[in-house]
Amino acid sequence: MRWTGIALLFFLLPAKAEVAVTDDYGNPVRLPAPAARIVSLAPHLTELLYAAGAGARLVGAVDYSDFPPPARALPRVGSDAQINLEAVLALRPDLVVAWPNAGTLRAVNRLAELLPTFRSEPRELEDVATTLERLGVLAGTAPAARRAARAFRGRKAELERRHAGRAAVRVFYQVWERPLLTVNGDHIISKVMRLCGGENVFAAAPAIAPEVDREAVLRARPELIIASAGTAALPNIPFQVVPAELIQRHTPRLLDGAEQVCRAIEQARAAR
Repeated sequence: MRWTGIALLFFLLPAKAEVAVTDDYGNPVRLPAPAARIVSLAPHLTELLYAAGAGARLVGAVDYSDFPPPARALPRVGSDAQINLEAVLALRPDLVVAWPNAGTLRAVNRLAELLPTFRSEPRELEDVATTLERLGVLAGTAPAARRAARAFRGRKAELERRHAGRAAVRVFYQVWERPLLTVNGDHIISKVMRLCGGENVFAAAPAIAPEVDREAVLRARPELIIASAGTAALPNIPFQVVPAELIQRHTPRLLDGAEQVCRAIEQARAAR
């Protein structure tokens, strides 16, 4: 009887089941159990992990992982341009989440040989929601992640409903002032503009973040300039600053930036 009871108790204990997702590069990411120690190698991924309910599982992050405020206290393992491999490994993570770029690709690939690594390459607004859901699976916080994803999708749908069918406004997005940088139609910022009824005047540029000159901006005839900092390239055009962290990161706060972009576009439309 005693052994039967122990066997029944053992049977009823929750099993640590394997979890698995596919990352943005089509790579399967499998863990024997939800991750308990996660290192984030991109600020947007740090923010997404907190939004997915997995903040308590983060043990390290890169520079500029500054939201929510508790993220600022995480041990640093480099930047999203240069990763300190030794610092990452010293934290003994069971999952690494990364955004590979020119500066970090080699380090991320090396880590993927040693540890389960989720690689993020978001391109669409919907990628915020799907990344939340996948991170929730990997961290064992799926219910919280699904709630966050559902809230994001609902808010995005409402913005689309409010701004659908309105006359387009020509917008120049100024990433940087010197040199003068903008974005093409593949960039998430351009997709925020489109959500709000804006038309990116450099959408057809071949590079995702092309350098342009003042004359090219003049020829493009923008009705509105939006920037993350600095002053307007063309002082006689309406100018709106939207903080970079609200429009350049694939996180739920992207819709906070979208609200500001939409208001600026509405004002430019009304001023015609």
